[in-house]
This record gives sequence, structure tokens and C-alpha cells, in this order.
Amino acid sequence: MENVYYNRPMTKINLKKLNTHRARTFNLPPAKRLSSPAQALTFVNKRGFTYFWPIKGIDLPSLWTAVAGDRPVADKHDDPGHITWGWKDGALDKKIWYYAKILRGKATMISLETAPYFYALSENYGSPEEDYLIAYEEGRLNQASKQVYEALLENGALNTLDLRKMAKLSNAKDSEFNKALEQLQRDFKILPIGVAQAGAWKYSHIYEIVPRHFPDLPEQARKITESQARMKLLELYFNLVGAAQTRDITKLFGWSNEVANRTLNKLIDQDLLLAVTHPSQAGEWIALPTVVTT
Repeated sequence: MENVYYNRPMTKINLKKLNTHRARTFNLPPAKRLSSPAQALTFVNKRGFTYFWPIKGIDLPSLWTAVAGDRPVADKHDDPGHITWGWKDGALDKKIWYYAKILRGKATMISLETAPYFYALSENYGSPEEDYLIAYEEGRLNQASKQVYEALLENGALNTLDLRKMAKLSNAKDSEFNKALEQLQRDFKILPIGVAQAGAWKYSHIYEIVPRHFPDLPEQARKITESQARMKLLELYFNLVGAAQTRDITKLFGWSNEVANRTLNKLIDQDLLLAVTHPSQAGEWIALPTVVTT
């Protein structure tokens, strides 16, 4: 499907407006850096979703950047920016946001208001005891993921060491176990809900099945259609980045070009977005009306 966007006359992105917009949503100067867990929660809630760390090749706000500034994540453990780690770990059991490896399998923070829209696009239909079996039988869930999920289903919340043992994956490669954890998180089947002093580093995430930690989430998502969910998430996305191309959307959300373009066209038809050109980059772009040249 081509990026038709109704063939409307295209205007041009105003880079000054776009940079000002992103400075605000990414919490860059002149905005003050975040300095408390309460400010971090407000940051996530106002944006709907963000990354925990900045991800190379993806334009999206992150908690790290909002706290430490626009710089690479520091290797040194005593870097002031790593205060975010404590904030995140301390909130895992508080149910103040949804945290897991979601977008592109990277650590993602989602507001509780936005989480149902993500969940509505997942392969979950309201039955934790059956949904994973359907996914497994249809080839969407591998054997290791099935074993990890069943270990949690049968035993309740487990730290990663105990989970690996109960899932009978002690002899499996680290990559196989970690891939299973990532797959289950991306499909909103499990999430970390705490930290245990286990293992050589005395640090291990505790995992639980999503509906046990957020029992209202499946019902909240049930009222949302896939079309509504995609439109909501793209609205939030463009509120964050100001302008993007279809390939940015498919890269971040994992949607097909056809699905992404269909959703974009609906938002353009409602005048929430505009088809535009970029002053220095080729290709078709989509942008908020507030970041274009008038």
C-alpha cells in the first residue's frame, strides 16, 4: 500500500518549531531536569509512554534523558543519571505505571491510562489460562516461552533464578531464556513486579502474569477496538515526536506498512495530522499542524 495520504497539498516542516516541540516533550533545556520519583511519574503520565533508556535509531523521549540530559547512558554506576534505576525499581510493585520490555523489546514505561490501548493490540483475549496455549498452538509462542509462562501460572511470582529452574530451562542458553522473557513481555503476558536479592549480583527481577498484577487491564482493553487503539497510540506518538515517517512507526510499533498508513490516513482525515515534506530529508512525512510552516 502506497503512502497516499489523500493527495492533499503538502506543506513543509518548520525545523525551529519541531525542535522546540521535541525539547519540551523530551524535557531538554530550557526545561529543568527531573529530580524526583514524583516528577518521573508526571513525566510518564503526561506523555502516555516513553522509553526508560534512549534507544539508538529511535526518536522517543526517555526517562534517562529527562533526568541526565541528552547524552549517552553512562557506563559508570555512580553517574548521577542512574538515579533513575532506583526510581524504576522502587516503583515496580507500586502499580503507578506499566513497566516492561515492550516497544522493540526495550524497557518501556506506559501510563496506566494508556496501557489498555497497548493491551488491546496484544494477543490476549481475557483468559490467562488459555490464551497462551492458543498462541503456542498457532506458532506465535515458542516452547521456552510456554514453559516460562506455565511456571508462573502454576507457582505465582518468581525471581529470574527460580523462574528459570521451575521452567526447566536451567540448562538452556541464557539467550533462549532471555528471549522467552522478552517475547512474553512484548505480548503483555508477563511483567517485572519487583526486585529480589538473588544470584551472583544479588539483583534479580521478580516476574508475574499480567492479569494477576493488573486484574482490571483485560476488561479495560476489551472495550477498545484495534482501530481505536492504533489511532490513540499514534496520536500520543506524534504528540511526542512532532513529525515522523511511516517507517519510523513500523519500526517502533512493529505494525505493517498497510496498517500504519491506514491509521495515519484516518488521523489526517480528522485534521489531527498533516502530510508534509521535510526541508532537508527526502520522502513523505507526517506532522502535527503545530510544527509546520504557516
